[in-house]
Amino acid sequence: MKTFEIIKYSKEHFDIWNNFVAKSKNGTFLFHRDFMDYHQDRFDDYSLLIFKKEKLIAIFPANKIDKILYSHQGLSYGGLVFTKNARFEEELEAFKAVLGFIKSNGFLSLNIKILPKIYHSYPSDAIDYFLFLLDAKLVKRDVSSTIEYGNRLRIQSNRLEGKKKAEKLNLNICEEQNFKAFWDEILIPNLEERYQTKPVHSLSEIEMLNSSFPKNIRQFNVYENNKIVAGTTIFETDCVVHVQYISANNNRQKLGSLDFLFEHLINTVFKHKKYFDFGISNENQGQNINQGLLSWKEGFGARSIVYDCYEIDLSQSYHLKSVLI
Repeated sequence: MKTFEIIKYSKEHFDIWNNFVAKSKNGTFLFHRDFMDYHQDRFDDYSLLIFKKEKLIAIFPANKIDKILYSHQGLSYGGLVFTKNARFEEELEAFKAVLGFIKSNGFLSLNIKILPKIYHSYPSDAIDYFLFLLDAKLVKRDVSSTIEYGNRLRIQSNRLEGKKKAEKLNLNICEEQNFKAFWDEILIPNLEERYQTKPVHSLSEIEMLNSSFPKNIRQFNVYENNKIVAGTTIFETDCVVHVQYISANNNRQKLGSLDFLFEHLINTVFKHKKYFDFGISNENQGQNINQGLLSWKEGFGARSIVYDCYEIDLSQSYHLKSVLI
């Protein structure tokens, strides 16, 4: 009997998959099937479960396009998710088994997103070493801005001035379960006007996801005289507060609405967290950075981390055969 067995995910694995994510060392609610499957019509799912002697030790959220297997393209990050007890050798053999499985099923390459280290609940960098050995090609690197609460920088005075403007104008912040006002009155019009695009999640999709993950997906709005003027949608994990959407009306500088909102979130609502991640500031497929947006985030004391994506040529997988000596 083979030590490792790879099985393609199907609905019968729903419970075992989700239970594994909840107890893993580098999994988040984005890997829960209720999150992954909300847009299942857009992707040809090819997620994998990795068993060692009939015990599930790893999962790989993935989808396929032709002869390329991808870390699931509907997620911000990915890679292999392991148990907390998994040792280096076990992770190596599991990864080798995955490469062998997908190669034997006709794939030519693997495009893998790396989970940023801020999301790890326990050290989990073995995959970085495997990518080095495989001479994996870095195909995309996005820059995000993150506050580390245990080693914070001061918020700059211009951000605090914005907060004072909002306080003088009696703006108020509300956490709400209703996403409609922010989507319809702020987010959708702004994205259409500035970028001729739409939110990644439709209103019905974000409402559905919130109903499944009410403690993880949270909406904060700013009001002036009972009229919404700004807001943000937060994806919260055990270690990280991730800003999924930020938007405000055209009076945001005059009102100081976003400065007011984020000073409150950083210093009050989420002050107990390890990291506050503002998200990426990249445009044009990662080739450029929106300088104004980046500067605004850094004004709160955030500094750069990266979200990486690598391509592995499966013909190079033999490099992992003799790692341990």
